[in-house]
This record gives sequence, C-alpha cells and structure tokens, in this order.
Amino acid sequence: MSEPAQIALVTCREFARLDAYDAVLAPRLASMGIVAEAAVWDDPAVDWDRYDLSIVRSTWDYAPRRDEFLAWARSVPRLANPAAVLEWNTDKHYLADLERRGVPVVATTWLEPERRLRARGLHTRMPALGDFVLKPAVAAGSIGAGRYTANDSYARGQAIAHALKLLDAGQSVMLQRYLPSVDTKGETSMVFLDGRYAYAVRKDAMLTGPVAGGRLYQHETLQGGHQPAEAELRVAEAAIAAAMAALGDPLRPFLYARADLVQGDDGQPVLLELELTEPSLFPELAAGGIELVCRAIAGRLTPV
Repeated sequence: MSEPAQIALVTCREFARLDAYDAVLAPRLASMGIVAEAAVWDDPAVDWDRYDLSIVRSTWDYAPRRDEFLAWARSVPRLANPAAVLEWNTDKHYLADLERRGVPVVATTWLEPERRLRARGLHTRMPALGDFVLKPAVAAGSIGAGRYTANDSYARGQAIAHALKLLDAGQSVMLQRYLPSVDTKGETSMVFLDGRYAYAVRKDAMLTGPVAGGRLYQHETLQGGHQPAEAELRVAEAAIAAAMAALGDPLRPFLYARADLVQGDDGQPVLLELELTEPSLFPELAAGGIELVCRAIAGRLTPV
C-alpha cells in the first residue's frame, strides 16, 4: 500500500495551528487520503522536501520581512502558488500592472520614497473632498492602513504624518479615495480555484479611522452564498487573465485566487485587490466550498 500524500498548509507563528478557515480543510483532505498539517514558514526545523505540496495560507507576518519570505518561497520545491507569483503579488504595484493591461482597478496615487515628498507635497496630492485611504504597498491585510477625511484639517494632518512615517521607512504608499459604496454595498470577494470561478462571499466592511498601533480599526461582516453580478465576474476573470499574462503564462493556473471588487462611482465594478499570496478563502461560508477547495488541492498532487 502506498504512503498517503502529505501536504503543508503554510502559516505563521501567530497562527501556528492555522486560521479557522484553513483548519476545516484537514478532515476532508484526510478522507481523501491526504495528510495535511500546519507548517510555519520560518521554522528552521521544517523539512519542506518531504511534502508532496506546500500551500501558502496564513503567512500574515511576511510584510516586514518580504525579502526573507520570498527567499524562503524560492527554496521550497513544490509550492502553491509558486515563488514568482508571490513576488509579483506581495507588492501592490501589481495593481498598476493590471491597470496597464486594461483591468478596471480602484484609482490609486502612488507616493514613492525616492521622491522625498514632505508635508506640502503630500498635502497637494491628497483629495480635496471626501474620505480617502492611505496604506503601504507591501502589507498583509489592513495592517498599516488608515482612513481619513479630506476636508478636516486635523484628519488631514494625521494622514500627512502617517504617509511621512511610511515614506521615511522606505515604503511606497498607496493613496486611494474611499468609495462610498464600500459602506453601503460592501465588497464582493470571488474565489477562483485552478483558474475557474468557484464561489463568492459578500464583505460588509468599513475602515473606521486612522491607523493605530500598527493595525486598522475595522468592522467586517461576512455573508456566504453570494451570487456575483455578471459584470463583477467579467472584471475578476479579466484580472486573473491579466495576472497570468504578467507572469509569463505559467504552466498551470493559480491554485487559488481571490478577487475583491467594489462598486465605482459610475456603478461599475472595480478591482480592489487580487489576492494570490495568502487570502482567506472562506470555504465554510459557501455551499460545497470545503469540497471545492480540497478537490483543487488533490488535483495538484497529479503531475501536469
């Protein structure tokens, strides 16, 4: 009798026993003859060669150590998604790449440290009206992000201080107008497995204030069973195709991807994020979601 396949669900020390959305996968994988275990990416005791597949999941501490994280990814022999994908996707300049390739994305002003912008220069680049969001181009989740009100002088001063802190640390900064539809309609998160749409969830989320303690004040409610509009699906599929093209059309599509969309001022969907590194896939929230994710994983244990 052959040995069961062994896979690593790659995580970080803070979630050494996995995020809840990933922990639910192990029992179903076991029933399919696949042993799945958590493995911390920077644990020197882990022998990555012994796994038939290593799947990046909750490695949410990579941002301040991105170079180290990418070096680790290049060293892992059978990694999903592979190192080239992670390198492209862990710097949110990928949004500019997708926009150049015709994907409608949330309008972004990029503030680069080499421009040596100070308070006056930052002030002129911020919106005159409404709310806006500042966040570093390399970050996991909402860490380092903040929401500000343009026509409030105190909030504007906070935003300038936030941007200066990031820029002085050598980080590129993203400046995006906060779309009102996020508060009224939320986000649509569409999960793709092996390059094909699988299911979607709705996120009612609101960034409620400036950055504090390195983490963003955030309220988030998830709703499963969401059926995306045709226009949303077209944008998400275009983003997946453009990412494949940007990466030189890899031999196989991404094992997993999550496209987060919001509604623009014209009522049309725009891409907020294309998560190819370590997105939560929310399999419990979708009918058959656990089965779909596990079958996609099992498919990767078969040679191309």
